[in-house]
Amino acid sequence: MSQLNPHSVVPLYHQLKEILKENIESGTWTPGDRIPSEHQLRSTYGVSRNTVIKALDDLVREGLLYRQQGKGTFVAQPKIEQSLTGFYSFSRILKAKGLHPVDHVLDLSLTVVRHSMMKHLKMKTPGEAWVLKRLRCSGEEPIILETSYLPKKKIPRLDREKLKHQSLYDFLESEHGITVTRAKEIFEPVLIGEYESKLLQVSAGYPALLLDRIAYDSKGGPVEFCRSVVRGDRCRFFTELF
Repeated sequence: MSQLNPHSVVPLYHQLKEILKENIESGTWTPGDRIPSEHQLRSTYGVSRNTVIKALDDLVREGLLYRQQGKGTFVAQPKIEQSLTGFYSFSRILKAKGLHPVDHVLDLSLTVVRHSMMKHLKMKTPGEAWVLKRLRCSGEEPIILETSYLPKKKIPRLDREKLKHQSLYDFLESEHGITVTRAKEIFEPVLIGEYESKLLQVSAGYPALLLDRIAYDSKGGPVEFCRSVVRGDRCRFFTELF
């Protein structure tokens, strides 16, 4: 068993956090396992309650652990990973990992876009665009809150019912002959706000990624501007450098 070093410049809570993290990453504790109680951890490592709580809080925020009221603290399922080296679809990612994508359509309406949205969609004058707001889930677990803007001139019709059971890009291809071939994305870290927290079922202030995407068709024209709030505890993105 790893021991804490009280003389180290590294705080005790961080040392404990790394030990617990190693238990998860090595497979000593597997998803769904209940970890030792706060009292057991205090006794095992000879630290204060505050030290244990701070280490556990960090691991919960990072998505490695989760708490169940009255039951304890458990090892979370692995994060959903996606490479940034190629074009991807959230629905297709989940299916490839054996998970079940579920989309809840929260809003589908028309709006007149102006200013920055015109620039994103390369519209020379103000015009109508569809606003599609979806809560994207893995099974019953909400992962992404997503708002898409699609120019009505290119996409005259969207179907709420079909979009519950079909990915947006598959719908565009089958219904309008539009194939999305590439996208430009910008990521930045944010904290989940009160409105998003209710839909994503996490506490306000939880870490997240704000993802802006412009998707292009085979002719190089933009067909969607999408802004997503992605739960940082359930998703991570990676790339490979050569």
